[in-house]
Amino acid sequence: MIIGVPKEIKNHEYRVGMVPSSVRELTLKGHEVFVEKNAGVGIGFSDQDYVDVGASILDTAAEVFAKADMIVKVKEPQAVERAMLREDQLLFTYLHLAPDLPQTEDLIKSGAVCIAYETVTDARGGLPLLAPMSEVAGRMSIQAGAMALEKSKGGRGMLLGGVPGVEPAKVVIIGGGMVGTNAAQMAVGLGADVVILDRSIDALRRLNVQFDNRVKAIYSTADAIEKHVLEADLVIGGVLVPGAAAPKLVTKDHIKRMKPGSAIVDVAIDQGGCVETSHATTHQDPTYIVDEVVHYCVANMPGAVARTSTFALNNATLPYIIKLADMGYREALRQDKHLLNGLNVMHGKVTCKEVAEALNFEFVDPSVLLA
Repeated sequence: MIIGVPKEIKNHEYRVGMVPSSVRELTLKGHEVFVEKNAGVGIGFSDQDYVDVGASILDTAAEVFAKADMIVKVKEPQAVERAMLREDQLLFTYLHLAPDLPQTEDLIKSGAVCIAYETVTDARGGLPLLAPMSEVAGRMSIQAGAMALEKSKGGRGMLLGGVPGVEPAKVVIIGGGMVGTNAAQMAVGLGADVVILDRSIDALRRLNVQFDNRVKAIYSTADAIEKHVLEADLVIGGVLVPGAAAPKLVTKDHIKRMKPGSAIVDVAIDQGGCVETSHATTHQDPTYIVDEVVHYCVANMPGAVARTSTFALNNATLPYIIKLADMGYREALRQDKHLLNGLNVMHGKVTCKEVAEALNFEFVDPSVLLA
């Protein structure tokens, strides 16, 4: 198979779909890999590094898209990239379609086969290709929140852990999954007063044991969210409904009643955000203020630590890339029901039920299209 790796073009996005060591695994198996010029330079890989492992370098993304049977990216294709997709071409990347009608319409129009990292599942019910970036984003959310609380950023002027004689900040984490667990790990380490809200009793038990009761693990209800959000200095939104738009758990009314100078980091912003006043921002201009509450809503948070993020992502995606290249997408999807769950759009049809419901498209069972 011919695999193409274009350079990412989203604002301040330095990650790359495949590092040289991943490319080498493909070329050793006889596959061809074409990499756009300077695709890896943002994380310290030269074009020569790719050539040394058997890749060919092309000057433009258009050339990469024109040659490749499968495009491997990190972030969702931007409009100019979507225009380069063609019928039956395989796209393997993060998509986050539920809150993004224009992207979904373009992918349908392209006729391409689009597999989203974030909806691929595993035998344990997890999301193995979303997990590494959730780990990174969860840990980063506390760094970002700590900065947002600085007075120069519009915050309350608080240090998360306080100092002897001064109370620490209260950090409220909504969602006890991968993002929430990693955010709690960082917040506890800094000495903050940490509350985690979740609706899974099993998750709450796990968190209590994992953190040796150093966090308050609370069952999530509308009352609990209101109480703790209004008391919070920093709120982390880490709620995920796989494939679907995030529920709006923090309302405009909550924001109006929060402490002036408090901060919110909405990690769920890729799926539309779990805060009613959230809208996507960039690393170039990461925050804005609504009702004296600082909002940090960067849609590609892990891109700020691009080298760590790229290696973590490649470790997870490489086995799937190899499977798709070795078997072709039809056979790979037929044989792996968990990879099949990643199929969001195929030949002009929406094949992810959550995306179809969120955007009012007809859902088509992917097994019908593969038959």
